[in-house]
Amino acid sequence: MATRRNVLVMGVAAATVLALAACGATAGPDDSGPAGDEPATGLRIMVPNSPGGGYDTTARTAAKVMEDAKIATGVQVFNLPGAGGTVGLQRTVNEKGNGKLAMQMGLGVVGASYTAKSAATLTQTTPLAKLIEEAGAIVVPKDSPYRTIGDLVAAWKADPKGIAVGGGSSPGGPDHLLPMQLAKTVGIDPRQVNYVSYDGGGELLPAVLGGKVAFGASGFGEFLDQVEAGQVRVLAVTSEQPIEALKEVPTLKSAGIDLVFTNWRGMVAPPGISDADRQVWIDALTRMHESAEWKAELAKRGWTDAFVTGDAFATFLTEQDRSVAELLSQLGLA
Repeated sequence: MATRRNVLVMGVAAATVLALAACGATAGPDDSGPAGDEPATGLRIMVPNSPGGGYDTTARTAAKVMEDAKIATGVQVFNLPGAGGTVGLQRTVNEKGNGKLAMQMGLGVVGASYTAKSAATLTQTTPLAKLIEEAGAIVVPKDSPYRTIGDLVAAWKADPKGIAVGGGSSPGGPDHLLPMQLAKTVGIDPRQVNYVSYDGGGELLPAVLGGKVAFGASGFGEFLDQVEAGQVRVLAVTSEQPIEALKEVPTLKSAGIDLVFTNWRGMVAPPGISDADRQVWIDALTRMHESAEWKAELAKRGWTDAFVTGDAFATFLTEQDRSVAELLSQLGLA
């Protein structure tokens, strides 16, 4: 992968010009673009989880912004769920050389690649960009007896195996790591936690609403619509500071629980794509990030801007891969 990320000694100028001419991607900060600049075409984003989850929301928001800002046209988003995202990861690796495809992913896919014993790994992909970070949330259905995070923790400590927690990721993913870290912080043996795994927020939400789990742990963005509709209550968020979209909800730290936890999401492409195709994606995502439409979505959804591209994202992804592998090995999951 390091060779793939290196700038070609010869022909890079020609390749870049070809990408700009063929697909209309630009790396410049000028939102208007040069005269004759045309949107990128034929781009597809795979979501390796079910519809309605955080990856799905991020991918569809990115596609809409690129369309609205005339950065790309006809961006297709499709779902390929399974095995915590590793079915989609395998498809991405199998699509070697396909420069029109990107996979929406994040911390959950990193962990799942180990716990699911995936033959395909993220180190085989072409890193494009990290987009956002998002705080987690502890949520309960509207009729839950737990009115505060303190109420929930007290009941959980009294019966850790009897209080089921649901998450939208497989073991090793962020929704699994969050309650495990929360349990450890409040004095519960993580090995006693009754964690129920769902394939993305789209499957987790009905489980929370239907009382199949006592509480859910996931990115807070998964629940905003249901919070506004009065169907669920957020007992706490896991960020350092309160979330603008949930102003009345305490952080774990303000509730006396010394834990901060954030998830992140980004995009990778298949292995072996050309430098020109890689640059088309990076340019399109960079222009998206700089657009007023994307900034409005960040504010609307409470996402934290964490944008880095190319080699910087590759370095970050390598570090995340190593640290998650070490943690899961300690838990006996990898």
